[in-house]
Amino acid sequence: MVKIVIDAGHGFHTPGKRSPDDEREWSFNNKVAQYAIAKLQTYENVDILRVDDPTGKTDVPLATRTKQANEWQADVYASIHHNALNGQWGQHSGIETYTMDNPTANPKSLEIAGAIHPRVVMAMGISNRGMKRANFHVLRESAMPAFLTEGGFMDSTIDISKLRDDNYLQAQGEAIAEGLAVYFKLQLKSVQEQQVAEQYKQSGNHLYQPSMQIIINSTLDVLIRLENKQEGALSPIWREKLSEGTLTDSDAIGILFVALDRGLLGEVK
Repeated sequence: MVKIVIDAGHGFHTPGKRSPDDEREWSFNNKVAQYAIAKLQTYENVDILRVDDPTGKTDVPLATRTKQANEWQADVYASIHHNALNGQWGQHSGIETYTMDNPTANPKSLEIAGAIHPRVVMAMGISNRGMKRANFHVLRESAMPAFLTEGGFMDSTIDISKLRDDNYLQAQGEAIAEGLAVYFKLQLKSVQEQQVAEQYKQSGNHLYQPSMQIIINSTLDVLIRLENKQEGALSPIWREKLSEGTLTDSDAIGILFVALDRGLLGEVK
């Protein structure tokens, strides 16, 4: 059983945690957390504990959250946030993912963040500000690997249109869940697999039949490796299709050929 802690950041009423139009950070965090949890629940052998107040009414003390996670002996702590620069509209933009700023920090934190961060960047379709280190409480005081995502700037004229779109928040939440699923090697529940296969079979969409779905899933890891190896290596068209879920079988073959050309094919598991 993989035990996953989900933390949707601050409470609804926490001062300062809002956009210039008074949209609360918790509202964005909460939706991403709910979508992440819903996706995680489609996998086998997963137990989920949410340590913030799911109503948003109370900003649960950070010490209470990490104490609860530690006592529960979680396998990973996922803290979901959205950023702000100065509370005024501007054209700053992008995704950040944090792990603990300490040479002795759990190395698994960085590995898990590495599976999460590029997926969130691609899901949101905004700039990549990179993986960073910080001495945040939830990263420092959690006994298990931990990461903190900043899924875009609430005071960005670029990012806010996507933060106001539940489709992007869903994509972000599912990206977090899928990154965790890849790292922990989670398997879809058998009933879920059957339902998905039947759904696509009835739709006549050959792309998402199980055999092709395996190829499409594999290409995501290839895409991430390409981007990590060489910034800008990904075709903008492939990036857009990946974020929209419209990759075709010919796209998958093309991506694999690029991976072969760049010597990455042997890295694909």
